[in-house]
Amino acid sequence: MTYRSRRSLLLLLDSLIVILALYISSWLLDFAQTSSNTFYIQAGALLLFHHCFFLYFKLYKKAWEYASVGELVIIVKAIGLTFLSTGLVQLLVMGDLQLKLLSVTWMIHVLLIGGSRLVWRVVRGNLNRSNGKQKRTLIVGAGAAGTMLARQLMNNSDTELFPVSFIDDDAHKKMLDIMGLPVCGGVSDIVARTKELNIDNIVIAIPSLSKKQLYDIYTECAKTSAKTQIIPMLEDLATGRISVTEFRDVQVEDLLGREPVELDIESISGYVTQKVVLVTGAGGSIGSEVCRQIARFLPEKLILLGHGENSIYAIEHELKETYKDSNIKFYTEIADLQDADKMMSVMMALRPHVVYHAAAHKHVPLMERNPEEAFKNNVLGTLNAARAANKSKVETFVMISTDKAVNPTSVMGATKRIAEMIIQHKGRVSQTKFVAVRFGNVLGSRGSVIPLFKKQIANGGPVTVTHPDMVRYFMTIPEASRLVIQAGALARGGEVFVLDMGDPVKITELAQNVIRMSGYSVDEIGIEYTGIRPGEKLFEEMLKDDEVMDKQVYPKIYIGKASDIYFDEIEALIEEFPKMNQAELRVRLLDLANHVLPESRQKLATVTG
Repeated sequence: MTYRSRRSLLLLLDSLIVILALYISSWLLDFAQTSSNTFYIQAGALLLFHHCFFLYFKLYKKAWEYASVGELVIIVKAIGLTFLSTGLVQLLVMGDLQLKLLSVTWMIHVLLIGGSRLVWRVVRGNLNRSNGKQKRTLIVGAGAAGTMLARQLMNNSDTELFPVSFIDDDAHKKMLDIMGLPVCGGVSDIVARTKELNIDNIVIAIPSLSKKQLYDIYTECAKTSAKTQIIPMLEDLATGRISVTEFRDVQVEDLLGREPVELDIESISGYVTQKVVLVTGAGGSIGSEVCRQIARFLPEKLILLGHGENSIYAIEHELKETYKDSNIKFYTEIADLQDADKMMSVMMALRPHVVYHAAAHKHVPLMERNPEEAFKNNVLGTLNAARAANKSKVETFVMISTDKAVNPTSVMGATKRIAEMIIQHKGRVSQTKFVAVRFGNVLGSRGSVIPLFKKQIANGGPVTVTHPDMVRYFMTIPEASRLVIQAGALARGGEVFVLDMGDPVKITELAQNVIRMSGYSVDEIGIEYTGIRPGEKLFEEMLKDDEVMDKQVYPKIYIGKASDIYFDEIEALIEEFPKMNQAELRVRLLDLANHVLPESRQKLATVTG
């Protein structure tokens, strides 16, 4: 229906309502003896002022299928002005106000006009309810966001979701009806109500939820067969760019059970903005995200250094497109960390102020089979980068390490611990501020468990987990990158920064959540335990006992106490490396990383001999 035809229909309907309201009130009050002329004057005045005020308040342009209390208030205001004007005409023309007649007519007028406007909402709602294709939806949260979501879903015939009930822990809302929908219990009732009401979808509509609260609610939702989604967070809704109905699937990142790490923008701007920044491993998961985050602070130059040309090309293309209107100069360097001369020439030529060292070999089983490559890349590569940074007078050098460097049992962890020793040593003897940043597994990074789980689920399962008691610390790629950047602002030289990542996550529970988020039950996909791989531990640690410091230097960031650094032994190992076989190298790496030096091993042998 066009706007003109719609307006004409409403004008005709309103005219009939005005005459009917006046006729009913005259009949009720026995004003039948009133002369025809008086009736016509009253009717004419009511019609004229009704249409004038309705046009003035643009009530003929409203979409009444979405009407709310606001529209009803405007109707009452327009009709009130209509009757005040009509009463004034009566007083001037006939000298008689007939207040009782006008009052009753006003009430009937309001009821008929308001009812006519809202009837379409009722009809539309009933049509939606009878649509068998729509999915019955349970809304968790009966607050402002939840009621807004319910209203929009009920008024939108194009959506496949239709709300049937609320869930809310507020005791004052239980057993109430909100917008015609019952509040049928709290979070603990989700499983029972989902089964009882034949729920297909659950939408979590509490934008102010903390990560811990979201985890608790999702845990209950995951026990059902319904698909679970979530509306945007409060900060996203506040921008106005995202609607309450733009809900999304719950992601694994939402279930870490803690709030994400945020940045101290001012301190970061001070050492990055208008500076020259170099990122090694810039094409990797962490390195590329560090580049994205750094670019937001508008450095003068951003140097993307990496060994893989395709990944470096991809991040360069992305950043140039995103920041094409900025003055950032992007440079790419295809270089191998093991090439000391190349690393030296790059840093001497470009003179970076800040270096983020993200390049490393990180896969535990692969490095167990190739310890010499782990040594060359993680130890020699770090030493080459550190020496070049020292020579070119870099201001701040931040190396990315891992929780596997704590009491390492793997070659990868051992090489990263030795790399930390190199950085701590350089922090003591150099004008450059050398620091390391240690964190756990990164969700979604290349080779991490989440992409593997998703691939296994796509293939029909089973999902493989090494051990039912295996636990790990987890963080998101943006969080890891923020920690690296924040560490540079906090650096004094020689520190090892550690993120408070909350409680470790059981890998089995993580696998179960990924399966459910993919739309399957755990029984459908299955979980297979394959046994702990060489070099793996059941649990990881963030700090050794002798490194622990209780004080946070920044919210959720700690500094580990400086531990013993055996740089002479590191240099000796580098000198002897070409002559070693894999078995010898593996033993030497683990001994040095765990501070089991040749003389202490000899004493131990003498005592036990």
